Amino acid sequence: MTTLDTASPPDPEVLNAFEREGFVILRDVISPEWREQAASAATRLLADDRTRGRDRSADGKDGFRGIVAMDDTFLPLVTNPKVLPTLVALLSPNLHLMSSNLIYMPSIPRGATRTIRVPERHGWHRDMSPATRDLGTHTVGRLSIKAAYFLSDLTPDAGVTMILPGSHTETGPVTVPAGAIDPPGAITPDIGPCDVLLFENRTWHAGGLNTCGHPRLAVMMQYGYRWLAPVDDPAPQLLGREDLTDIERQLLGQPDRHPDGSIAHEGAGGAPLRTWWQHLNPTPARSPR
Repeated sequence: MTTLDTASPPDPEVLNAFEREGFVILRDVISPEWREQAASAATRLLADDRTRGRDRSADGKDGFRGIVAMDDTFLPLVTNPKVLPTLVALLSPNLHLMSSNLIYMPSIPRGATRTIRVPERHGWHRDMSPATRDLGTHTVGRLSIKAAYFLSDLTPDAGVTMILPGSHTETGPVTVPAGAIDPPGAITPDIGPCDVLLFENRTWHAGGLNTCGHPRLAVMMQYGYRWLAPVDDPAPQLLGREDLTDIERQLLGQPDRHPDGSIAHEGAGGAPLRTWWQHLNPTPARSPR
């Protein structure tokens, strides 16, 4: 079994593909057994009547933000050794987990009226839109990367996240032709059940149409720089656990502090990933474009 201690450096071809297209698929990064356990855990959470962190919207969408603090099943995703090297290479070791988002999207019955994914509301967007509004499209860089895991059957009509390749380098909005719901060139990534889809904040994307007859269940793990505010609610009880590794503590939001709680120099909290990266790969993590 691969652990952080035995992880491999990222594949240069994968990094180049991400730079070129704004997304990439990493193959076989979770086990079928874990995927089955995670789907069961997600179903239990969705059946709960809790409202804290609940994420509901139009057309029956449901889910939660902050699921790594709600069920230990999802905790291994935080430091997935088959994913983390690529994330660090594309951003830097100065990372934390901004959000862990469970998304449930029901299948649209045949002939049903839709209120989203229609020409008037096609759903194509970039992540971190406040950054774009505040800084402008010409100056916003790569700030975060989402790792999307899909826990339900991945048939062609299951509503997997769609991507517009290369759109991360465009400064204007996508152009969706009149009467259509997708821009020219949009694709549904060829992702398998144990794969993960990585895409950055500037990459235009949208949830596909789910008409397969069963809900689409996904977990989106968003990683960004430690100086970016987290999206999820604080989970101090998670950081207080004694069974976490230093890297888990960093990614889960450990601030710049000495062991006695006093203030450490700015960026000190990123030391665990920096040290790990130096042992994994002598090549410095690339600077995002």
